[in-house]
Amino acid sequence: MTALDRYVRLESDGLWRPAPDQQRRQVMISFGDATLVIADGVARPLAHWSLPALIRLNPGERPAIYAPDEEASEELEIADDTMIDAIEEVRKALAKARPHPGKLRHWITAGIISVTLALAVFWLPGALMRQTLAIVPPAKRAEIGATILAHIQTRTGPVCRDAAAQAAAGRLASRVFGAGTPLHIVVVPVLDQGALAMPGGLIILDAGLLQAADDPVAVAGYVLASREAVAGRDPLEPVLKEAGLAATFGLLTTGDIPRDILQRHADERLAEPAPQAEAGDLRHAFQRASLPHRPYQILADQRSGTMPDLGRDPLDGQPSAPVLTDSEWISLQNICNR
Repeated sequence: MTALDRYVRLESDGLWRPAPDQQRRQVMISFGDATLVIADGVARPLAHWSLPALIRLNPGERPAIYAPDEEASEELEIADDTMIDAIEEVRKALAKARPHPGKLRHWITAGIISVTLALAVFWLPGALMRQTLAIVPPAKRAEIGATILAHIQTRTGPVCRDAAAQAAAGRLASRVFGAGTPLHIVVVPVLDQGALAMPGGLIILDAGLLQAADDPVAVAGYVLASREAVAGRDPLEPVLKEAGLAATFGLLTTGDIPRDILQRHADERLAEPAPQAEAGDLRHAFQRASLPHRPYQILADQRSGTMPDLGRDPLDGQPSAPVLTDSEWISLQNICNR
């Protein structure tokens, strides 16, 4: 049993400040899948913080104060000793599980590395990539995705943050991909591609898309299409293809990938059109999610002048589960205006 498994049902109160210029509010804190979940009094998620990226602002002091990043854009104060001890233990366990240079045994045995290298000579570079993709842990993927997002924000503007809107984004992800999904939607001021799926379960969404949409169903379609465009392949794969064999082998053996490679990947993703899913695969994805695809087609046509050909929409005009309430939709639309 891992440290996270032991504390998965642990909850406590806390004080959360969503932005430096906002008042603190009472919240409930619990553990998710490698995340710290911050929720309101009726258990609606307000934010998900990556446990591996969590920073303690006052080490050794009580109450403990945490931030989700080095900029300390948000703060969380916890007075419960049990929860503090649990967070510290989980953070230490995750840190130990992350690969470190010189500790090759944490990734793979020396024998398998030798075999992989030998096969790479005769079996094409794809063998090395497949081996690397197979063993990169979720925490490392989340770290890579967060680094790429940081580079992307220099071009798109910073991620928009608002507690109610972030909760609505979580509700949108759950409606599209199912309850308990590890995928996390973030909104930036300008993203020409509309929506992009990144390593670590990130989906980046354009605020302008929210303003242009008549209803949340069309936006849900964009979110679904961005993920379906990389379905069947690892979102980390294009990063490694661009990085080359040396960087791929470095990630395999040390767990590190140069930041300049991730910056170059971010620049290339922003310079290229969004990847597109096969029409048949995307049509089936809409059916699995019980979403009509007609609103997505109309919005795509408005933005690009080209309407995706998905055939007849069997759900057009049929009743389906709502994507968001009116208040949630309004909050999400205005996430970058607050």
